[in-house]
Amino acid sequence: MEIKRFGQSSNDSSRCTLFNTDSDDYRCVVILTVKRATATFSLIGCLFMLFVIWLLRRYHSLAQKMILSLTVAAFFDSIAYVMGEDHPEGRLCNFQAWWLTYFDWSALAWVCLITLNLYLNLVKEMRTDQYQIPYHVLAWGVPLLMSCMPLFGGFYGPAGAWCWITEEHVAWRFGIWYVPLFTLIVLMMICYARIIYVANKRMQSWFGTFNPERERRKVSLAEEIKPLKWYPSVYLLVSLFPLINRLHNAFYPRDPVFSLTVLHVFSAPLHGLANAFVFGLDRDTWGQLSLTGIQLALHSRLCDRTQIREYHPGPVRYMPADEMGFSDSDDDTNVLFFSPDMALKDRGP
Repeated sequence: MEIKRFGQSSNDSSRCTLFNTDSDDYRCVVILTVKRATATFSLIGCLFMLFVIWLLRRYHSLAQKMILSLTVAAFFDSIAYVMGEDHPEGRLCNFQAWWLTYFDWSALAWVCLITLNLYLNLVKEMRTDQYQIPYHVLAWGVPLLMSCMPLFGGFYGPAGAWCWITEEHVAWRFGIWYVPLFTLIVLMMICYARIIYVANKRMQSWFGTFNPERERRKVSLAEEIKPLKWYPSVYLLVSLFPLINRLHNAFYPRDPVFSLTVLHVFSAPLHGLANAFVFGLDRDTWGQLSLTGIQLALHSRLCDRTQIREYHPGPVRYMPADEMGFSDSDDDTNVLFFSPDMALKDRGP
């Protein structure tokens, strides 16, 4: 989530304190460039994900709403990495550090809750629509607690290319982020292994006469679990290099490794983006993003105002024909009222 302090300091504006060299040292320039490029790419990717969700209306079911919330958290997390460079110690630096911690945790919380929701749906066969509000309370409340503890303790400050927990509080870095992060990754791997095992066993157990609904569920379940095998690997990959670099910095605080630092600033801003892409862009979604598909979707969103609504019959008041102004000789076949007990052929044209 952070790298060792580098860049301009408040006392010496021409020094790169990471390697104790001039600020134009190629290593510092490379690190800063990689950080800016990765954070900007992550921000653009999140905006693209939000556009796709809006374009294809992927926000109706609970699972889709959770992916939308994950993408929103990833979007604001990317903003934290683009906020600034090496802020001096103060309110702005503390705000950036709090913002970064909060939305890093929000993205992680939504990933864990999506995993839990999938586990309850497929393994426990439970409906989880009623858990929508508790999910939001957990996904936005727990990060608030985790981000405010270092703030109230005064542990935030300049920490490299962005502000975070300072190098004087290494234990807080691991306690607030890295230990919970990798603990949750391991738990999610176990959970996904169980989901895939149960899903495969369930698909193999379906037999008997042909049932269209059962076959549809079988195909839907197979598509649901396809991307799962990639998710733990993707999240572990973008989290591994920051952990290795932080461990090295903890043991050798005065001897940073350039290659590890570059890998750190490259992969750290990709947490939320990787999550959003793995969960949000399946094969069916990519198939709808052709030029023709985008044009049709845009036309549907911007031009088509047709609304199809369900008709709910209400109480009916029956009136004599003479009160309505009709006589027996009126040749009119229109139905003036609707009764749910009427057969379709009795409802008129």
